[in-house]
Amino acid sequence: MKRRYEGKVVWVTGGGSGIGEALAIAFAYEGANVAISGRRLNRLEETCKKIERAGVKALAVQCDVSVEEDVKAAVELVVDEFGGLDVAIANAGFGVGGTIKSLSADEWRRQFDTNVVGLAMTAKYALPYLEDVDGRLVLMGSVAGTLAMPGNGAYHASKYAVRAIGQTLSLELINTGVSCTTIQPGFVESEIGQVDNEGKYREEWKDRRPQAIMWNSERAARVCVDAIDRREREFTFTGHGKILAALGKHAPGVMYNAFAGYKQINSLLGKSGK
Repeated sequence: MKRRYEGKVVWVTGGGSGIGEALAIAFAYEGANVAISGRRLNRLEETCKKIERAGVKALAVQCDVSVEEDVKAAVELVVDEFGGLDVAIANAGFGVGGTIKSLSADEWRRQFDTNVVGLAMTAKYALPYLEDVDGRLVLMGSVAGTLAMPGNGAYHASKYAVRAIGQTLSLELINTGVSCTTIQPGFVESEIGQVDNEGKYREEWKDRRPQAIMWNSERAARVCVDAIDRREREFTFTGHGKILAALGKHAPGVMYNAFAGYKQINSLLGKSGK
């Protein structure tokens, strides 16, 4: 069976865990040589071993996407090592939790420096190489970029921004040969629920996201690779993700009324002592 990315070069930021790791491995089994970057070098090296089992080359690059010089150096290292770049996946990100009135300016900056500025810099420095080969740029958004929930305003704002960047790039890249695919997953297994507001991984934390509707990362990676290969502009997946995204785009009042009703019921129960 022919491998779709035989001899191509793929770079995945945040490639040491979750959907980033799964994407890196999935592209490896499609024949690509894969570079992964992130802050935890030990996790990157572990993932590289999994990538190499597909019979391709792997490269671990320590990189904090919130530092522009790191991103620029990472792209240059990937190109020097593999001779080019065909697919760049801006996947690195995390979630800052808390109500709007509780979050500090530093927490807002930390959220946007990684999820928005880091993603934009990944695109900026990858694009000159992608333009040489009619390559593919991929932005990891979220259904959270189409529908907001209370207590996660900073994260939602960052993912709304990612969607806007993706829509803008799709226009700016017309006639360049480069496609931009913004991926909007629903709930997919990852470590995001175990990362604090400073971006630190907390192994002891329990992921409180709904496990019953969670996709595993391998399944998510397979459908993402297909969407990237088709050069889709936006790709939303998981059944619940598609429903939530549709509500956010076409009927945002439904969620408002649902939460308003929920709070009113809780208030009445509290007053009645039940």
